[in-house]
Amino acid sequence: MLLKDKVAVITGGAGINGLGFATARQMAAQGARVVILDLERANPAAAAAQLGSGHLGLVADVTDKASCDAAIAQVLQTLGRVDVLLNNAGITQPVKTLEITGADYDRILDVSLRGTLYMSQAVLPAMRAQKQGSIICVSSVSAQRGGGIFGGPHYSAAKAGVLGLARAMAREFGTEGVRVNCITPGLIETDITQGKLTDAKKAEIAETIPLARLGRPADVAGACVFLASDLSAYCTGITLDVNGGMLIH
Repeated sequence: MLLKDKVAVITGGAGINGLGFATARQMAAQGARVVILDLERANPAAAAAQLGSGHLGLVADVTDKASCDAAIAQVLQTLGRVDVLLNNAGITQPVKTLEITGADYDRILDVSLRGTLYMSQAVLPAMRAQKQGSIICVSSVSAQRGGGIFGGPHYSAAKAGVLGLARAMAREFGTEGVRVNCITPGLIETDITQGKLTDAKKAEIAETIPLARLGRPADVAGACVFLASDLSAYCTGITLDVNGGMLIH
């Protein structure tokens, strides 16, 4: 198994139809002990229970540094180590540039960008002590192409910031055995898309994608497993596109 005996922490992972939970399932299947972090209303403990025994679900707010530090302290106390962090937590908002308020900007950037920083800061001391670790950050094709279907410009900015932050961390911590990489999903069918796209619209979008379909959470999960495992041992600072060819560059 690719992740045998590794401990993987996944933020925003309690949504059963989301990228985080799909990755949790695949990582658990590859032998990892998975920790799902999410807000209390998302019930991360229940999500972790669906993975089977030996996994953990904890309440944490990625926009609160103390909450991030406390969650990782509990992981270390319970499971002894952290080998993988998937910075998956993120929110979106479909508005135009002139409609973005200061509160909108803060809310979107806080979760995706500040959350990525705070959670990375929380796990890095343990990874440095181990001389080993993999941090995976979920960005978006929206950051690369300047906008997507559901996210406004502030979402694109947040996800572009994730790319810059991850690359900088990859340079800083590579000599200590910590790898930092990004995933840039295209249009993936999750709870965010449900009810917002008609079948006709999905078919129209699929016609513009070389692989001729929208993405599935499992598509992103497989890429995350690769970056978490030793198969990607010589990869750091990379951006791995998982978009079916929606953006070829």
